[in-house]
Amino acid sequence: MSDVSPSFLFEHPLNEKMRTWLRIEFLLQQLYGQQALSETAIALTFFRTLSDLLDVLERGEVRTELLKELERQQQKLLTWVDVPGVDMPLIDQLRNQLKARAAALMAAPRLGQALREDRLISLVRQRLSIPGGCCSFDLPTLHMWMHAPQQDRDVDIVNWLQTLAPLNQALTMALDLIRQTGSFRNQISLNGFFQGNAEGADMLRLSINLTQQLYPQISGHKTRYAIRFLPLDNEHGVVPERLAFELACC
Repeated sequence: MSDVSPSFLFEHPLNEKMRTWLRIEFLLQQLYGQQALSETAIALTFFRTLSDLLDVLERGEVRTELLKELERQQQKLLTWVDVPGVDMPLIDQLRNQLKARAAALMAAPRLGQALREDRLISLVRQRLSIPGGCCSFDLPTLHMWMHAPQQDRDVDIVNWLQTLAPLNQALTMALDLIRQTGSFRNQISLNGFFQGNAEGADMLRLSINLTQQLYPQISGHKTRYAIRFLPLDNEHGVVPERLAFELACC
């Protein structure tokens, strides 16, 4: 595949733990990317995303699973110690970072608890499920907050996001290291279908040329997976007999 061809990266989880982590990462990226709440519409998007994150955090043992992963990554790094020519300063740096992320995550209060207890966030969450339920007459507190000076709102947002920092930093590092375990390899699908083995992998990462106007539909679990490529235009789109793409099992 040409390096200059426009392409997009698609990631698919192969277990429930990774499914949850990718959803949390997706929500955190939105929260950290929309911090300047200058308009009510932007603010409601922020609060809705925050509410979704709190819902996800209430399911499963996110902190426990992340701490296990950080420890697993430390043990994997130890296996490189005796390899000739290995960059030991880098190994030590990564291990220290993993230890610091784990310590911060361990010391943090219950994930999302401070946000659940925040009065404004709680009021907005109660109204989000009601169509149009965040109007000024339904939620005057939010609209008063939106008319406060921008710097005051900025302080609130910084404080809210700061409570998520241990989670964000630990998850980012864990996912970065997991992604680096898989190298992209050139693959060919026949008539829009491809299957393979993914023993012990947590996710698939797939890169496909955008000019094809195709998207992957993936089914699989921790041992096997199948990929079917479908046209974005389901009426006139065409799936080529042989389709080149890149795939990494991580």
